Amino acid sequence: MKKIKVLYAEDEPFLARIVFDGLSSSGYEVNLALDGQLAWTQFQKYKPDICVLDIMMPQKDGYTLAAEIRKSDPNIPIIFLSAKALTEDVVMGFKNGGNDYLKKPFSIDELLVRMESLLKRFGNTQKEESELIRKYQFMNCELDPLAQRLKTSVDEYSLSYKETVLLELLLKNRNSILEREDALIKIWGEDSFYNGRSMDVFMAHLRKLLKSEPEIQIISLRGVGYKLIC
Repeated sequence: MKKIKVLYAEDEPFLARIVFDGLSSSGYEVNLALDGQLAWTQFQKYKPDICVLDIMMPQKDGYTLAAEIRKSDPNIPIIFLSAKALTEDVVMGFKNGGNDYLKKPFSIDELLVRMESLLKRFGNTQKEESELIRKYQFMNCELDPLAQRLKTSVDEYSLSYKETVLLELLLKNRNSILEREDALIKIWGEDSFYNGRSMDVFMAHLRKLLKSEPEIQIISLRGVGYKLIC
């Protein structure tokens, strides 16, 4: 499947690298620009599917850049990123063509959710439509991947992006083995020790949320992976 192309404009190198890695490991093709003028050049060259723009940038600020992008493509989704949190800043963002406004600091999970929501609204997503609207029923539980919600027989929970994808992978492989390496590469982009420890934490949290369901178990197979039994 063709990757969704993201134009990401950010002049803070450290933050830019973190977000670039997070988007890339989540399956997006990312074009990074460290100033507004370069971002405009890359927009014209690469024709991205979505734009994620910082506001305070050299050469050309995010408001000006978004207005130029909007004139060129009235239908492309644009998300602003900014430490500026005043109401007038948010209003200015929307007036200049933005579709969403995410205040710094933010989590990669939140950015990913907002991007996916906009891409779906604008009719461009990495997932098939049938996959996006699918809800997984298992025993007395239900997972809604789009809303990132897990319903059990006793409660309803909000999941992070990675928890949602991890539980979805377990459900797609229910009663069979989900290989650890495959899950790490699909969700984190690589099977490093650090990412493995992170996945163990998410898996422990999923077990905790499902502890009220005696007919559902997530078991670990040392050196191999996991199995969701239900």
